Order: sequence, then structure tokens, then C-alpha cells
Amino acid sequence: MAEKADQKREYRMEELAERAGITVRTLRFYRERKLIPPPRREGRIAWYDETHLARLRTISALLERGHTLNGIAELAEAFDHGRNVGELLGLGAPTEETPVRLTPEALADYFGDQATPENFAASLELGYLGTDGSEIVHISRRLLDVTAALVREGIPLADVLDAGRRVRAHTESLADLFADLVLAQGGTPEDLQRLRPLAKSVVEAELSMAMDRRLQQGS
Repeated sequence: MAEKADQKREYRMEELAERAGITVRTLRFYRERKLIPPPRREGRIAWYDETHLARLRTISALLERGHTLNGIAELAEAFDHGRNVGELLGLGAPTEETPVRLTPEALADYFGDQATPENFAASLELGYLGTDGSEIVHISRRLLDVTAALVREGIPLADVLDAGRRVRAHTESLADLFADLVLAQGGTPEDLQRLRPLAKSVVEAELSMAMDRRLQQGS
């Protein structure tokens, strides 16, 4: 182990493998498969840090949940190329949503065998998920809970995400409509923020009545 000036802990390969509960041979295999990031090199010595240890523990947890190494490799690649959560939420931007921090294994527990690399990549592309160091962040507790509830009702996660993509297009148009309505009367962004509950109430009421009509058509 090496102690740096910033007290960041680092490990040689043998110590990292011991702490992760795997063999050095397995660690080398994971490194060759690019399941973990490359170590920091100092001459002939390779140094690993807490990020590598967290990734190794995640790999073990996902294997225990039935994920394959190929699937984990694809998840790791998507995770490594995911957008930073600060980019998704915007620094200082107003929001009524509560982000949720998740480990990859916690995300797998939410969605079981539907926590696939394809669905994970789709969630990243849609902007539902972002990364923050070794953690995954879902941008909205409400969206996460609703998505999980729909999946529990038997709707495939891929279909839920596709519906979310289509809803996004409609809600962007609704937000533009309401913003234009307020700003056209000389309103300011502060007015728009103050009046946003009214926009939400209109959309909720209209959606409720639309669902009423849809249910009447089906009866």
C-alpha cells in the first residue's frame, strides 16, 4: 500500500485481490477483459485504488445475481462512458426532483434480470441515469419508483423506457407552450418558476380527463 499526500489509498495487485476476495489470477483476467480501469503505473509497479476495489466488489455482487461476465463488461463500458450527473441536472438549475444514488448492484436489485446492458445504455441515453464517481445517480426518485412499479406489473423495462422517450417529446412541447404563454406577456424566468405549479395542474387535469375518455372507449 502507498500513502500519498492527499491520503488516497492505493494497493498493489496482491493486496487488492485479497481485499476483494478473489485470486490474483482472477484479477488479471478481469483486467485483461477491461472489466476494471487500468492501474496507475509507477515504473514497473501497478497501483490500484478504492475505485478498482469498488468495481471488483460490484462484479462479485452482479455475478452472484446471475449476470454474466460479458454482460458485466458491457455494463462497465456503458457506465464508464455515461454522462456525469452534474451535466444532466445542471449546476444550480431549479428542480423539484430528488436524485437517487445507487450502486450498480442496487440498480440490479430494482429491476432483476431486466437490468441488462441494453436497458442500462438506454437509460443513460435518455438521461434518467448519470454517473458520479463510482456511483450511479437516477435523476428522479419519482421516475425510478414509477418505472420499478410498472416493471413489477409485468411491463418490460425496455417498453417503459421507450414510452418515457415518447413522453419526453410531448412534455418538452408542453413546457415550451407554457413558457411562451408566460414570457409573451412580459413575464420573466422567475415568473415562470413561480407559476410552474399551475402548468403542472393543467397537464395533470387534462391527462386525467384523457384517461377517463380512454377508459370509456374501452368499456
